[in-house]
Amino acid sequence: MWVHGDFAAIDEDGQWYILGRSDDTIKVAGKRVGPAEVESVLVSHPAVAEAAAVGVPDEVKGQAVVAFVVLKPDHAPSEALREELRALVASEMGKPLAPKEVRFVRDIPKTRNAKVMRRVIRAAYLGNPPGDLSALVNPEAVEEIRTAT
Repeated sequence: MWVHGDFAAIDEDGQWYILGRSDDTIKVAGKRVGPAEVESVLVSHPAVAEAAAVGVPDEVKGQAVVAFVVLKPDHAPSEALREELRALVASEMGKPLAPKEVRFVRDIPKTRNAKVMRRVIRAAYLGNPPGDLSALVNPEAVEEIRTAT
């Protein structure tokens, strides 16, 4: 038995995909969702190169999803695209799971082995101390998370 703490999926060909930490679950209005599930929907959009989703406190839902999106070079941020991405998540996952916010950034904070630093993203968004950043390969991305619109 292998207990690794990650969510995984198996496709129709029997291929396994690690989706993310099971302890990094977002609970929105009683529904549990992994950030990787939201991110997968967002990167399915032709304008999106990368995405990171985090859960933040919400008075009504308990937590809400906030998404940070890196666009492909030939696409520009716009309100129309922001709403299109929110609607895409809502149509694929259900309206309650649509991101409260979609913010456009140039980069997402990651470790040297390309792991998304969701705890750092969440802390930066909430204005909290980010904690240990020694594993972070791109510290400039943290400031961009703080100021992204």
